Amino acid sequence: MTGTTPGLRLPEADARVLARREDIIAALRAIVPGEGVISHEREMRPYESDGLTAYRQLPLVVVLPSTTEQVAAVLKYCHDNEIRVVPRGSGTSLSGGALPLQDAVLLGMGKFNRVLDIDTANRAAVVQPGVTNLGISKAVDHLGFYYAPDPSSQIACSIGGNVGENSGGVHCLKYGLTTNNVLGVEMVLITGEVVRLGGKHLDAGGLDLLSVIIGSEGLLGVVTEVTVRLLKKPDTARAVLVGFPTSEDAGECVARIIGGGIIPAAIEMMDRDAIAAAEAFVNVGYPLDVEALLIVELDGPEAECAHLLEEVTRIAEGCNSVTLRVSTSEQERLGFWAGRKAAFPAVGRLSPDYLCMDGTIPRRQLPYVLSRMRELSEQYGLRVANVFHAGDGNLHPLILYDANAPGELDAAENFGADILRLCVEVGGVLTGEHGVGVEKRDLMPTMFNEVDLAQQLRLKCAFDDKSLLNPGKVFPTLHRCAEMGRMHVSGGALPFPDLPRF
Repeated sequence: MTGTTPGLRLPEADARVLARREDIIAALRAIVPGEGVISHEREMRPYESDGLTAYRQLPLVVVLPSTTEQVAAVLKYCHDNEIRVVPRGSGTSLSGGALPLQDAVLLGMGKFNRVLDIDTANRAAVVQPGVTNLGISKAVDHLGFYYAPDPSSQIACSIGGNVGENSGGVHCLKYGLTTNNVLGVEMVLITGEVVRLGGKHLDAGGLDLLSVIIGSEGLLGVVTEVTVRLLKKPDTARAVLVGFPTSEDAGECVARIIGGGIIPAAIEMMDRDAIAAAEAFVNVGYPLDVEALLIVELDGPEAECAHLLEEVTRIAEGCNSVTLRVSTSEQERLGFWAGRKAAFPAVGRLSPDYLCMDGTIPRRQLPYVLSRMRELSEQYGLRVANVFHAGDGNLHPLILYDANAPGELDAAENFGADILRLCVEVGGVLTGEHGVGVEKRDLMPTMFNEVDLAQQLRLKCAFDDKSLLNPGKVFPTLHRCAEMGRMHVSGGALPFPDLPRF
């Protein structure tokens, strides 16, 4: 079995593991009986990539456990036999975070799909990692609660994957990312040890290991249970569509809203191409004669929303807005968001393929960055549609290309890399919520120096001493943990000889 990942460096497959494939499959079947192990090539095809479909690779074998005990036994077996493991949620990752390896067990968590406990007194719910993001809100809707983070893929993405990538969504400006809304996890270490971090209480004592786990992209352990924070649904929520003649005007409006002390529940921005695609897809009445569209949502007490709507309207008019429409019903508000949530699939109508990028910049740099992206678009000869969380500067440029046209995939990847370098150049970061995975892995030195990366890798080694969990992701150079802790001796003398040695 071979992969189809041209131009992408993956860790070299371990020939000893490949030679033992049948024995490994038999051992895993003993741990996860029935239909819990998938080993035939055709049946493994659905797992060969995640949402970053430009890269594909068949795994050694797919294992689908249904209990924490099975997860622990699989990981312990892999640790004892030095077999790599790639954890996978719903496979919606857009950074290649769940890309399999030829010599690795792909550990799918899709069977962990139950809501275990709803505790409105403590405003918390305990769910398994395979529960979808939207599934949590649906489970507590009748009680007047909801789960705040809402990625565009919330209908499909799992809460375990959200924990791995620290996902956000349109409402993260006011209510935070996954890390601000998860109270605790149960997770299994590569050794098979089951640990709990946090719980229904607000903060745990000691080291804040929960914040280390959230956003760790499956490099530190496998999450088997998540305790999430529930919020009471607001009394009122109103959304307003504001159209602008230029993206720069829209960017200036965002800056003035935040600068004026207003924190909306959400501020989203779409450019002309994205507007047209979304409107054709869902037909909700987006204006088609503007260059940029803002969706601003305000929530809270009715009087507060009314006042803030007046303020936002005043600011928008001062930024040359040409259209402004306020939702008059809950159905209309949801319609405004339906177009934004469908923007990614809708853009598929514009091009046979596209790369969805993810970077974050200071809000004040929005006009400059949008202008530079237009220049890069002309340079590479590829269109780019912009859909992003304008309130917190989290960009999602969609680079349109045709994978069947020679050279276009390479051009799209280089275009995307230049956008991410631009984000760092203006004081931003490589990712906002999609993670690093393999997509941004080789760009990590753009943001971190060797000392930074070595320190991060040492943290991984504390959890995974054999580097078996999701190797080849995040870190541009794969080191063994023994190399990270090696003592350097020069001229027969130890460094800092005055320090006591233990």
